Amino acid sequence: MPDKHLHIISFNIPYPPNYGGVIDVYYKLKALHSAGIKIHLHCFEYGRTVDKELDEFCEKIYFYKRKTGIFSAIGLKPYIVASRKSEDLVRNLLKDNHPILFEGLHSCYYLDDDRLKNRIKIYRESNIEHRYYFNLSHSEKNLWNKIYFFIAGMKLKYYQKILIHADLMLVVSLEDVAYLTKIFPENKIVFLPSFHANERLEINEGPGKYALYHGNLSVPENEFTASFLIEKIFNDISVPLKIAGLHPSKRLIKLASSYNNVEIISNPVEEEMKQLIKNAQLNVLLTFQATGLKLKLLNALFNGRYCLVNNNMIAGTGLEKLCVVSDSADLLKQDVIKLFNSYFDNAELTLREEVLNENYSNKKNAITLIDNVF
Repeated sequence: MPDKHLHIISFNIPYPPNYGGVIDVYYKLKALHSAGIKIHLHCFEYGRTVDKELDEFCEKIYFYKRKTGIFSAIGLKPYIVASRKSEDLVRNLLKDNHPILFEGLHSCYYLDDDRLKNRIKIYRESNIEHRYYFNLSHSEKNLWNKIYFFIAGMKLKYYQKILIHADLMLVVSLEDVAYLTKIFPENKIVFLPSFHANERLEINEGPGKYALYHGNLSVPENEFTASFLIEKIFNDISVPLKIAGLHPSKRLIKLASSYNNVEIISNPVEEEMKQLIKNAQLNVLLTFQATGLKLKLLNALFNGRYCLVNNNMIAGTGLEKLCVVSDSADLLKQDVIKLFNSYFDNAELTLREEVLNENYSNKKNAITLIDNVF
């Protein structure tokens, strides 16, 4: 059989895989390579250095400078899209006739380009972007940032119609599948959860020592959630809470310092984060928007003991039977106390393994992708 080749346009260099979107891209590359796909990777670079680690998975890698600045912000196209354009990218895509996978709306500048009209084009969804930005606007405290995120959300909602040009949409949650099917009833839309770092369950025996919340703390929604946990849930109980993630603000660090049972862990490396998850008695994972799939939930289920979540966190994932679900502050507080003093039963691991292997196996999901594209 002839080799199968695939172009992948990534919004950033997907190494190291240390935040949501690039985690999906990196482990997708790894899984597709293992399945024999020849990958031609195109990366828009900003804020990250080129790394040889990606050479192992790719036939060829191209890099393009992201066009940041005011000129990319002017006009109807969203900034995250307009800043990722390059005629060099188009020229490289036109060297052959292989299918093209666009990672996120960020990478879709050329999705409707006439020069690519006869190509198989795949949109990889990781979020309903305009909802994400509207939520950032809601969570943001700075007025100008609030206005910026709202305008960005409006642009993204308008720009979303470009997805009609995708021959296939690969969507990370059932909730988002339902939304996109309603908007684009003629398009082929397939449920394909995020690729991730976990190949098997690695859960420690015995009790854990603390509750853990983790995420990119520079994202307004995550800072809002961390503050909510400190002020509303762990404010008057003795359960220790560790909050770990990238770039916590001075405000959050100051808030945490007011409580004896709260600790901020700034910028943990990948292995340190994994150990924090494994040593926690419970991972508390909340979100205030029900789009996409939160990779931190998968990491907690593969490596941690109890997972305490709200309904938004598990919407469209099929993972509700593996978690304790609470939505109100009072119920969350009660469940934190209850779970912290519970013994994690190894019998629960069988169900967890069964559910995760059904929909969240990188190997299976790579086969699903290949079958739908080729």
